[in-house]
Amino acid sequence: MISALFKAFAQLSDPRMRRVLRIGILSALACWATLAVIASVVVTHTHFFDVSWADTSAGLALGAVGVIVPVLFFSALATFVMSFFLEDIAEVVESRHYPDLGPSRRPHWREILASSTRFLVVMVAVTMLAAPVYLALLFFGLGLILNYLVNGYLLGREYFELVASRRLTPDQVRAQLHFNFTRLWLCGAVINFLFQIPLLNLAAPVLGTAFMVHIVQSLPPAPPPEQVPA
Repeated sequence: MISALFKAFAQLSDPRMRRVLRIGILSALACWATLAVIASVVVTHTHFFDVSWADTSAGLALGAVGVIVPVLFFSALATFVMSFFLEDIAEVVESRHYPDLGPSRRPHWREILASSTRFLVVMVAVTMLAAPVYLALLFFGLGLILNYLVNGYLLGREYFELVASRRLTPDQVRAQLHFNFTRLWLCGAVINFLFQIPLLNLAAPVLGTAFMVHIVQSLPPAPPPEQVPA
């Protein structure tokens, strides 16, 4: 796992990887800015109280929330955006480290959109539902642990499915998820950690994808589908 992470970082110097990185960063920031502007416009044109100072205070508070909330969901948003550049990232990594693999199955954009939208919805919903628990456990120093448990699972599963589905059948993907559950969860926690570091989080989707390509190649062959519990 450590070796896979180092390889992912080392390949950021590749011009082809930097090109995808620039596109991904600009796209993710554009999405965040769009959400922030929409929230700001909604707040500006909405009156909450008849008293001016109370209405202004409420507007400022909600305006701040409109800017901060997209930041909290940045990992989900950035992953959604970068999913459309997954094939480019994976091909760059495979051409350098695994040249004998041959061509992969290139998912249709509708398949990518459906998978990425499902992940975005699930991650936003789970984060919102878990928010009160995060706050409650924050006083005991356990909120961060819960964050890594939840996001580690979600990010590990999503990045694995995005990468593995290029070369494995759906049954093989499910089998690998089941038999490598703990390892993939830990991989998701590593990706979640990348998203927690300012500035580095802009490159986290690219690093996470490259990292997961190495992880997928290091896994043993998928067991027969009939051995996987339903």
